[in-house]
Amino acid sequence: MFTGLVTDVGEVVSIEPHGELNRVRITCGYPAETITLGASIACAGPCLTVVAISTGGNRTWFDVDVGAETLARTTAGTWRTGTRLNLERSLRIGDELGGHLVTGHIDAVAEIISVEAFDGMTRLAIQVPHNLARFIAEKGSVCLDGTSLTVNSVAGDVFSILLIPHTLAVTTWGERAAGDKINLEIDLMARYAARLAEADK
Repeated sequence: MFTGLVTDVGEVVSIEPHGELNRVRITCGYPAETITLGASIACAGPCLTVVAISTGGNRTWFDVDVGAETLARTTAGTWRTGTRLNLERSLRIGDELGGHLVTGHIDAVAEIISVEAFDGMTRLAIQVPHNLARFIAEKGSVCLDGTSLTVNSVAGDVFSILLIPHTLAVTTWGERAAGDKINLEIDLMARYAARLAEADK
C-alpha cells in the first residue's frame, strides 16, 4: 500500500526487453542499503517489484520487471531512457498517512487536455475513460502518476486538479503538457462503494 506522496523522482537509465517483459533500471536518491530485493516501489503509479539493487556513481539504481499487463494498461510501455518517474516506497506500520490509500494498481491511462499556469500554480483538465468517470467526485481523491491529488471539479468525463508550487517542484508534474498520458488509479473507497451499490440492485 502507498499514500500517493512522492518521496523521490527517479530516472529510467536502461530498458531490456525479454519477450513480453521489460527489465527497467531506474536511478534514485534512496540509499541502496535501505532497499531490499522483493520490495515494492510505486513508479509513476504502478507498484513494481525490485529484482536487483546496486550503486553507480553517486546514485542508487534498482531494476524492476514490467510485465505484459502493466505495459499494456499503463504508460510504462512508453518509458524511454531519460524518462523521469515519481517514486514512492511502500507504507510501513506507523508511517504517516498524509495522502490517501493507494494500491499501485492502475485502472486506466488518462489524458491531460489543458494546462493553465497562474500564481506559481498549475490547473490541469484531465479526461478519463467514460466507464471510470463515475468514480471521480468533486473534492474526492485520485492518484495520478503516483501522486495523491484532490479533484477540484468534474464535468462529464473531464475533471480538474490544482497543483501547488511544492508539488510542481518535487514531482514530474512541472514537466507535463496537454496531450500527455498519465496513469490513473481511482479512489479505493469509491471503487468498493460502487461495487456494493451494484450488488444491492
